[in-house]
Formats: sequence, C-alpha cells, structure tokens
Amino acid sequence: MSTGAKEALSRIKVTVETGHAVSSGAVLQRRRRAVQLGTLVLAVLIPVSGLLRIDPAAATFVVLGRQIWFSDFALMAGFWLALASALIITYSTLGTAFCGWSCPQNTLSEWADRMTKKFLGRRAEVSLEGVALRVSAGKQKWMSWALLGGLFLAASMGLALIPLFYFYPPEVVWSFITFRHDMRLAPSLYWIYTIFVLIVFVDVAVVRHFFCRFMCIYRVWQHSFKTRHTLHIAYDATRGEQCAACNYCVTVCPVDIDPRNTTTFDSCINCGLCVSACDSLQFPKNESGLLFFELGERKLPLSVGRMLGAGARLKNNLGTLRGRIVWVAPVTVIGLVMFGWGIVHYQPHHLSVYRADIAHGAAIHDYRIELSNKLYRPDLLKVSVSGLAADRYRLSAREAVFSTAGRQSLMLHINDLPRGLYTLMVQAESSNGWHTRYRVQHYAGGTP
Repeated sequence: MSTGAKEALSRIKVTVETGHAVSSGAVLQRRRRAVQLGTLVLAVLIPVSGLLRIDPAAATFVVLGRQIWFSDFALMAGFWLALASALIITYSTLGTAFCGWSCPQNTLSEWADRMTKKFLGRRAEVSLEGVALRVSAGKQKWMSWALLGGLFLAASMGLALIPLFYFYPPEVVWSFITFRHDMRLAPSLYWIYTIFVLIVFVDVAVVRHFFCRFMCIYRVWQHSFKTRHTLHIAYDATRGEQCAACNYCVTVCPVDIDPRNTTTFDSCINCGLCVSACDSLQFPKNESGLLFFELGERKLPLSVGRMLGAGARLKNNLGTLRGRIVWVAPVTVIGLVMFGWGIVHYQPHHLSVYRADIAHGAAIHDYRIELSNKLYRPDLLKVSVSGLAADRYRLSAREAVFSTAGRQSLMLHINDLPRGLYTLMVQAESSNGWHTRYRVQHYAGGTP
C-alpha cells in the first residue's frame, strides 16, 4: 500500500459502537411495561402484606394488620382523605395516565390484543365496531384457537384469585387452591370464583378496550379533574409534512382516536403508544418524533420552548396547575396527620363488661367479660378484679389466649353480698404491656 493511501485511510474517522441504539420511544414503552407489571404485583402485595384488606368473618377493614373499628375512625378517615386528595392532585397533573400506565383492565386488554395477533395473525383484532376477526389464512386452524382460548382461560383463572387475597389470608387462599378443608372458607366460594373466572374470560376474549371507552366509571371520576393544563399528547404541526399519509399513530392507538388532535375530554389514556410509534419512524433519520407528552397549556411556540429547555418548560407548565394543588395539598397533609395519629393511639385490644341475665327477674350475680384481640398475631390477656375481696367473686378463667385476631368471653360471678352499691374494677393486661380497666357498678339486694 502506497504512503498516500495509508495517509488517506488514517484520516477516516472510525466510530466503535457497543450494543444497539434504542429510541426514546422504545425506552418509554419499556418503562410503561414495568409500571404495568409492578401494578399487578402491587395489587397482590397490598392484601398479602396486611396493608389493606377486608376480614369477612369479623366484618371489618384491616389496615397494616390491624382491625379497624368505629373507635378507630381517625385512622380510617385519615387514610381515605389522604388517598382521595392525593389522587385528585395526580389526576390534575397527569390526567388519565393511570389508565394507560397502571390500570389492570388496560394492561389485560393490551396483552390480549398481542396474543390474538400472535396466534391468529397480525390483522386479527377485536373491533369496537363489531367487525369480525380477520384471521390469517395460515393460522385458521383449530389448534391456534385452542391455544389462544387455553391461554385466556389460564390467565382468567389466575387473575380471578387476586380478589380472594383481599378477603382471606394467604394460607387460606392456598387451602382454596389445593382443595384443602379450611373452616374459614365460605362453602359457596368455589361458585363465586367460577363466576369471577367467567367474567374475566369474557373481558379478555371480547370486551377489552370497549370497557375503557364506554363502561368505565372510574374514567369519569378522572375526567372530573382534567383541564387543558393536564398531561396530554402534543403534536409538532410545524413538521406536518413528515407525517402526510402516514397515520401510523392512529393505527396503534388502542382507543381509536387521532393523537395529533387531542382534546381535554377525549378518550386518550396517555399510554404513549403513538409517541413511541412516531419516534420509531423518525429515529432512523436521527430526528425526534412529532408527538410528545406535554404538561400544562402550551403558551410558547414549540421552537422557543425547546430552546428554553425541559426544566424551564416544566416550571412554566406547573405554574398553571399551582392553584388546584395549593388547596388540595393541605387536605392530603391533614389526612396523613390523622392517619399517623390513629396509628400511634391505636388500641390493639378491647375490654367490655356487661350483665349476663341468666335468671330473669332474679338478682344479678353474673357478668360477661368480653375480650378482643384486634391484631393478627398471638397474644395473651390476663384478667383481674379489684374492689372486692377474693372470696366474694369467681372468674371462669384468668387468662384469654389468642392465636390471632378474635374475641373471647369470660364469666364473672359475684357471691351474695350485703345490700348496697359496690364499685369494682375489671382489669385486663396483655403480654406486650397494654392494659385497661372497666368500671362496674354492682347492686346487691341481699340482707342489709
């Protein structure tokens, strides 16, 4: 090789790339898939961890492993107040992003669409307008239909188990799955589960996004807090010639709208599929997509906004939402304070004493001591009585042993006493240091 050729080759710039370049739209959808999967996992972890579930046997809510009674009103009221106001702030800023990023219904519908196209062809799609499935000629086989139906049924059986965790502890749900006898299981639970499986199966096979567009009440709740300032899909109209006769964004939209012309109260769920689709077409040309997420009402021209940078745009756009957040945020703080106060002052046990009228019309000698454990863990409550001599009363037991949350009753019998009014104190103390007392006024009608 001549010296001139070597010099010419040495002037050529060589760039070594490691890995494959990924468009920002692909990264966006990966993050969305992670959020969707995380939401499903969270839906199971919330009841399993004891954060929030319902105990049907005790007819109470359970928060952080604690039974919530009416006396714990501050805890429950604070929880719902903080949650509702936090959701209002979320909807005011992010709009219907919950639908596109977290809603299990949308996650399930998208998964069902992908599986349908995989087994029946790329043009097979459940249409909201009632158009029949267009199955590919090479996949019009009974095996394809059987595999797709079996997959939908398996998913339905798995998803129908999730509501059970909100009413039963994990070990009871496992007994249900393995067909083991458990006294805590309702006799009709298998019928109820079968109905849930059928509902989910119909939803996966037929309903899908039809529910999102026409049947979802939660969507109406979100729209109540949407304004023109909330997160929405924006379109760079100055580059409109690049998308002439394309319509790829319209094709991928799961709710059948034109993402280039969104309105305040449309069916957009902020899933970002249109953003990713447009970006995938512009990425090979080293250009950004024509669609993007925008927070707040765009008052500046797009070119000027991009010159200011993302930070300045975000600050300008958040300013339009400040008014609503200012009055909702204090409500969230109040709810959190009430919830914290309820946790700190929570009473894990309860003691009450009332008359046990065994013989009607006769003098009262017997009292029923009602003890309750509100925590789902073993505990022992010791009972004692003060105000009377030890030979003047008799307890059926001096201890109540709890394996989990529940109630137990002890009997207090008072022997014949001289006529008069007696004040006695029933005391209860747990193994973890909790203690309380209950005052009883006993009238003895014996001889003076």
